[in-house]
Amino acid sequence: MGSGCLKVTKYFLFLFNLLFLILGAVILGLGIWVLADKTSFIAILQMSSPNLKTGASILIGVGLVTMLMGFLGCLGAVKEIRCLLGLYISCLLTILITQVTAGLLIYFQKQTLKDELASIVQDLIEDYDPEAEGQKKDLQEVWDYVQKQLSCCGWNGAQDWERNEILLNQSLSKYPCTCSNHSKDAEENKGFCYMPWPVTGNITSADWPVHEQECTDGVEIWLKDNLGIILGACTGVAVIELLGMVLSIALCKNIHSEDYTKVPKS
Repeated sequence: MGSGCLKVTKYFLFLFNLLFLILGAVILGLGIWVLADKTSFIAILQMSSPNLKTGASILIGVGLVTMLMGFLGCLGAVKEIRCLLGLYISCLLTILITQVTAGLLIYFQKQTLKDELASIVQDLIEDYDPEAEGQKKDLQEVWDYVQKQLSCCGWNGAQDWERNEILLNQSLSKYPCTCSNHSKDAEENKGFCYMPWPVTGNITSADWPVHEQECTDGVEIWLKDNLGIILGACTGVAVIELLGMVLSIALCKNIHSEDYTKVPKS
């Protein structure tokens, strides 16, 4: 390889690793977001799902290591240090295998996450109490937000709320305000609202002025969209890693043997 091609390879490798470092920061940010988010379905899942916390921790670890490898790749390319490039290639291959494995696990865990979320939400609806405080209140507010934003009611429909103890004690004469198909109720109230018209006889959720749509479909779309972002970021990093490995091998092979001794001097 001529000196011109060697320089081009070296600078392309530097640029790829700079991008690699940035994408590592993106993965790190996604992991932190999963652990810190308090305004979406993740806030509900992270309270009870060890799978999500483990996955977020893996993302944070991969992001940190990816950023470190990007830095080492940049340094190895600029200084043309063969031993550093060899270490970089080995670590890159290990990270690539780990990311592919983690990506497959995330993909095949989608249904598990959905099932866990369904179980958590149904328990949350059953024990919903407008007077609750602390962590329970925070979870209830997240679910209120979800129902308002998606214009839905209950996980499988409004009938899920028929199992709520407070509503049962009042013979279902109240209904969850955030399920209401009247915008005024949904915007101004949380908790339970009285029926807007007189009712007689036995009342069921079919008599409530609420949205008929169940929240399952909206949650599934949300999971697909957000897992797609995570998998997309991991895929982007994997492509950069493959290109970085090819360029690193090419550069490592064409560094003259006497350059092996190139090390930064103190």
